[in-house]
Amino acid sequence: MHGNPVVCERGMNLMIRKLALALAFTVLSFEAVAQSSTAGEDAANAELSLGMPKGEADVYVKDRFGDWQLICIRVADRQDPCELYQLLRDQDGNSVAEITLFVVPDDPQVVAGATIVTPLETLLTANLRLAVDGGEARIYRFLFCRSIGCFVQLGLTDDEIDGFRRGAAATVTIVPAAVPDRMVDLEMSLSGFTAGWNALVENDKAAAE
Repeated sequence: MHGNPVVCERGMNLMIRKLALALAFTVLSFEAVAQSSTAGEDAANAELSLGMPKGEADVYVKDRFGDWQLICIRVADRQDPCELYQLLRDQDGNSVAEITLFVVPDDPQVVAGATIVTPLETLLTANLRLAVDGGEARIYRFLFCRSIGCFVQLGLTDDEIDGFRRGAAATVTIVPAAVPDRMVDLEMSLSGFTAGWNALVENDKAAAE
């Protein structure tokens, strides 16, 4: 996919990583984001704050679990908040998108949220699809776009997290705006997911204490 519009800009990975973390830790609740219906309305109504701490957030990799990384923001006087992270590649090995996954506490249905960031040249009206081990895909709408990419936020149930635990790989499918009749499949490895999810849950519990 060299030269294809869906290939991410060089050097954007760390920027997306920090931005996705900042997005997840804003005071805006995940439920409020999930209730928005269109990309334009979401950006206007959600009132998302994408501000970073003074001097830029100190983001670091706390641990690795298979193809997942536990990425955290260093904060003072309390447990560092963390997310699971994975860089998503196309069939040619090109870096195309990123996913960060975080715990959603005290919700009767949603146990986790995930933020997927794709290139700006993604066809938003085609939505994003996610399937585990070739199963039936679920469709997710894009929330909004910023200068570094377009964002989707997923609400994941306990059953869906269990599917990640049991699975070998998931497929994230997007469509490039320049080639609207083409679907681009990105592999999301589930190697190490169970250990990574357990570590994320334990870190979240410690942060809540």
